[in-house]
Amino acid sequence: MEENIEDLFAALTTTTLSDDILSKISNLLQELDVQFLLKFISENFDFLFKLEHWAWKMLSENTYQWINQFKYLKLFHNLASFNKNLIFTLDTMDPDKKVSLLFPETTDLINGIFEQIQKSTDEHDPYFIIISLWFDNLSYFIHEHTQFALVPIITDINYSIACKFMMTDQYKFYLTQLQTSQISQSIFTYKQLFYMKTCSLSISSYCFCKNQNFPYTGDEILRYFAKDYLNIIYIHSFSVQLWSKELLGCITYIMSLVNVYCCWDGDKAKYIAILLPSEEISHEHIQSLIHIIGYKPLHQKIQTQRFNDETILIDNILSFLLAILHTYDSISFIRFETNLLEILLPLAETSVYGRISLSAYGLLGEIVCDEHLKQVKITDNLCEYFFYMLEQAWNHPKQKSQRVLISQLLRGFLSLAKNDAIQQKVADTKKVLFLIEMCDQYPIVYDILWALSFNHDIQQQLRSNQKLMLRLTHLKQELHQEPMGKITYGILWNLKSMYEDRELTEKNDETMFDIMISYSHKDKLFCKQLYDELIKIGYRVWIDFDQIHGNVMDAMAQAIEKSNIILICMSEQYRRSNYCRAEANYAFRRRTRIIPILLQEHYQPDGWLLFLVGQLLYVDFTKYEFSEAMKMLIKEIKAPVLQDDNLQQIESRDERNILTSNSSIHQSRSILPILSDNILEWTPTDIQHWLIGHNLIQMSRLLSDYNGSSLINLNKYLTNGESQQILKLLQEDSLRRTNQSLSLIELARLQNLVDEQQKILETKSSEKRTKNKINGRLIPSSCNFCQII
Repeated sequence: MEENIEDLFAALTTTTLSDDILSKISNLLQELDVQFLLKFISENFDFLFKLEHWAWKMLSENTYQWINQFKYLKLFHNLASFNKNLIFTLDTMDPDKKVSLLFPETTDLINGIFEQIQKSTDEHDPYFIIISLWFDNLSYFIHEHTQFALVPIITDINYSIACKFMMTDQYKFYLTQLQTSQISQSIFTYKQLFYMKTCSLSISSYCFCKNQNFPYTGDEILRYFAKDYLNIIYIHSFSVQLWSKELLGCITYIMSLVNVYCCWDGDKAKYIAILLPSEEISHEHIQSLIHIIGYKPLHQKIQTQRFNDETILIDNILSFLLAILHTYDSISFIRFETNLLEILLPLAETSVYGRISLSAYGLLGEIVCDEHLKQVKITDNLCEYFFYMLEQAWNHPKQKSQRVLISQLLRGFLSLAKNDAIQQKVADTKKVLFLIEMCDQYPIVYDILWALSFNHDIQQQLRSNQKLMLRLTHLKQELHQEPMGKITYGILWNLKSMYEDRELTEKNDETMFDIMISYSHKDKLFCKQLYDELIKIGYRVWIDFDQIHGNVMDAMAQAIEKSNIILICMSEQYRRSNYCRAEANYAFRRRTRIIPILLQEHYQPDGWLLFLVGQLLYVDFTKYEFSEAMKMLIKEIKAPVLQDDNLQQIESRDERNILTSNSSIHQSRSILPILSDNILEWTPTDIQHWLIGHNLIQMSRLLSDYNGSSLINLNKYLTNGESQQILKLLQEDSLRRTNQSLSLIELARLQNLVDEQQKILETKSSEKRTKNKINGRLIPSSCNFCQII
């Protein structure tokens, strides 16, 4: 073997190799067992170094001399496969050694390669296949080892790809070819695949590393092909089962390029807004992505590492969905209008690629409400998986697990920690002690602890940690005006060390506010409009427009103590805000009058927010014009306050009981306009108000386009039709339209309510007929009397 390698080594001194030498090297690489790869490289490093750089030289020169020879092509294919294994299977190998094998030595070699590409006019030139394999391997390596994106040769490669191939009319032409539902396989030429797959993958891997040395901005790149990309995804999302391998590759790597800016860049909200300029476009794109990821044969091809198209595609889609959740307040839309939940759960539990499982669990934690978290029993799996990954990363020399950094894990868990079910699981497993250990190295953990500290059991665990309490006290004084100071105040407030001894201040008319507006700063523009309108009417209103600095909790408490009414502006962002939660909780404890208003379409209060407002009427600003909703709000503000006999009982319950006892808390009811007694006159909007007002939430979603006549007809079918067949059809409709099994309880209540409404209609009709009858007798009598007169 050693003699054979030496002979092969000597032969590499020339660019032209005999068929025998080509076959021997090719077979050597092809027959190599992956488990002995490291040993082989160690023993034959000089030979491999020479072979790799011989290959780069061959690719940069007159390739027409050998490109159509089978044995050369076979050698290059086998060497590319060897390099891919080198990238993905040898974690213990020094990355610098990998670089010495994989990277070209000079810029001249790269310039030569690009000259070869630009000279080729043949769409089916096999050179495009070989060079794509080489550049793809570089992209894979850069994605796994981001520090090497700064190497000058990598910068030169991607600078040239961007200018010479991607931001060109040719790239646009190939994008246009993909925008048809009936794609001919003939469009997927070797050149087209180089542009669509290789160039897109290279730029996405390079920009993923946030390298600033690039000829185009993210704005320019997205504006250049955003419409083309959205159109491609929309068209092909309906026929995933028909995708060819080539179409899969094109879509995967174009999507990777979009994701670089929308998922990983620090200004991702700006880039998402460029890509998806309206909520309608956003929702359409989300549905398209869910259609794609819902195709289960893709799941079966997920690999343990990110090196095949199916794995990269699913990873891309999950990353994008996570990024877009808060841009257009998409959580409620995804929760109630899509079937993503039923896709994510099996994906999270069965994926062999860690990042996909982590992203799927992260999305579940975002879109599943607290009650549903318990029902689908994912809380245990989610917490166990997260802390398994986190502990692995904490003990890893590079602070990462399955290539996911601790900082990324913690950012994901920050959202999960807002859920009461997750908080209780952390409390039960006492994982909060592990988080405390990480505080100094990763300050984001303090924000996580603030979210967790709303849980009674975790409060006890935090209070008993003397070292943490001393640290919090120190940070409060040291970082008084900094964001970390606000977090510290928030944790201490929840631990009751800052308000348990506060005396109830006497309300003085001179310093009183009629109303305080409690809101998430993402809803600032709407709340400014609300504030202006209330001031115009003459109310004294307190609102924090500039975000209080210093002791924010004390300032918040004083504002609540001086206000007669608290307007809680409900949205997903409000529920997820630690500060808003503390604010609403304090108002509730003080028995300050609370009026909820709904700002976000599709949103339904859950978790702690449902606990606080579950028995209150709310004003729905998403269903009415602002002026109409304001009239309802003013009417509610002016309404006399009725003493609730159960107030003391409700207040005395520990908030943690929300995890186990929601049965006594009803969904908040919207303040509704008066409907006509005649159900036949009801519009679809009237039907929605009526159903929601009677807490028939599932029926409101199932019957979203019904008017009064439709409802009467449905009731006739339910009363007179074949019950089993009708129930089966309704069950199918419910699964398709609401992603939930049909609620027989709601259906029975619906029938009863429609019957009552029909009785009202019949009574009114009967009274009208009677009145007309009487009038029919009186009119002639009156005439006769006149005539008599």
